[in-house]
Amino acid sequence: MSEIRGNPLQNEPAPGEHACAYRILRYTPNLVRDEWVNIGVLVFDPQTGERRLRLMEEEEEYRRVRRIHPQADESLLRALRDDLEDRFQSASASAGNRGDWQFLLAKWDETLSNALQLAPQKGVFAADLDAELERLYADHVAVQRSATRVGAPGSRAQIRSYCSQVLRQARLWERMEKSLRAAEFTFPGDPMRLDYSYRRNGTRGFVQTLSVTRAPNDAKLFAYTSEHITAKTPLKTEFAAVTDVPLNAGNERHRFVRDTLRDAGIEPIPMEGFAVWVAKLKPLIQ
Repeated sequence: MSEIRGNPLQNEPAPGEHACAYRILRYTPNLVRDEWVNIGVLVFDPQTGERRLRLMEEEEEYRRVRRIHPQADESLLRALRDDLEDRFQSASASAGNRGDWQFLLAKWDETLSNALQLAPQKGVFAADLDAELERLYADHVAVQRSATRVGAPGSRAQIRSYCSQVLRQARLWERMEKSLRAAEFTFPGDPMRLDYSYRRNGTRGFVQTLSVTRAPNDAKLFAYTSEHITAKTPLKTEFAAVTDVPLNAGNERHRFVRDTLRDAGIEPIPMEGFAVWVAKLKPLIQ
């Protein structure tokens, strides 16, 4: 992916790429001091209106904000994605053309909380909005890691990035629902997002990434949510959790995750086995 610098007419996209735009979302709780931190990325195609939005969701990202701004309004930040997505949907329903984008973004500049700001719009050449969103998020928002931690097991974001690559290679990406609100199945205000969902032969499946190394307690959250999904979904349900490492029965933390998932009827899939699992799933949902 190549960013457009200066006059975009002087830059040529690589084969398969086209001109897109992006905005970085900033949190600035003290306007007098003008000390802000990047918390999200919006990337979109001005021609089609297709968009991708990603905001902070991992605890270490919130810890970073708290270190910079100890008095940060965390409830505001955690509810922000749903609020922005609702605005997108309302704007799309009202007109449904690409002019809506410029109007909506202009209104955001005027109506967002004083603590929330959109950085100036920039251009970028991209072939895939999802891949470009991940790149921009890693460059502008994600917690930077020292060289000594490069080999450490990945975060949920890194697991998702790998899963997305596998699903695209298997040509299942467009058949998947992505980033579903758990509140649809649990309770209003639930901030959890479900990574992927699919349908096959009267069954609805859900796939969630899970970092056993960093957040093993997320297994309990997914197990709890799966029970509510099953209770509220008219179709038969099935669940899978893609873990950053294989679950080792000799490791107490791994046993906790394994047993929590098993008791909830969730199939654990290590990242290294996800491509094989997808290959088996593919003929069932085509």
